[in-house]
Amino acid sequence: MEETIGVTDAARIPLQRGEQLLDVAVRYAEERHWEVFPGTWLEPVDGTERCSCGEAACPAPGAHPARPDWATQATGSAVAARRMWGKQPRASILLPTGRTFDALDVPEAAGFLALARMERMDLTLGPVTCTPNRRMQFFVLPGGAGKAADLVRKLGWSPTSIDLVAMGEGSYVAAPPTRVGGHGAVQWARRPTPANRWLPDAEELISPLAYACGREAAAARSRKA
Repeated sequence: MEETIGVTDAARIPLQRGEQLLDVAVRYAEERHWEVFPGTWLEPVDGTERCSCGEAACPAPGAHPARPDWATQATGSAVAARRMWGKQPRASILLPTGRTFDALDVPEAAGFLALARMERMDLTLGPVTCTPNRRMQFFVLPGGAGKAADLVRKLGWSPTSIDLVAMGEGSYVAAPPTRVGGHGAVQWARRPTPANRWLPDAEELISPLAYACGREAAAARSRKA
């Protein structure tokens, strides 16, 4: 799979390369038992790449659901995944949250700060993605999204004020090596391995994530003052 991004390597995210999207999607279903579904893709138009949805101002070109019933389209079958990407090999790889995992979505700067702190604390981590729009998504056990807000409030913060977003049922994440317009590809900050097959509970990660998000939010307010 893609190269893993080190905690201090945020500025050196590698470009998408190598494997076919079909092979990666099949492996996510086969090896991780994650449900997958194909999203939109990028098409060349007048010398640029645009989203297959046809919207010139698409906010997530090539990286969002291609149909409204995407939730029912998602599958954990490697055979079905091979069939779907066989029909459209350029389709992005999207993973529904709220099923085999939830995700805690935070700003990239806060995410790398939290990641370093978690490693010093020797916390068990699941896979973590880093997106081209400078966000990081920490995979946690299903059900984590539903209690994240209360956990953050108990620590003295408001989830919206520190920009910590919990993604559960009805949401999805784009998986590496999906490309988002001309901004680059989604990459693994911590890639899936046999060692992180068992995901942490959201409660285990909330404290370092909330601390890092709160610190970054305070720094942003200071810069504006």
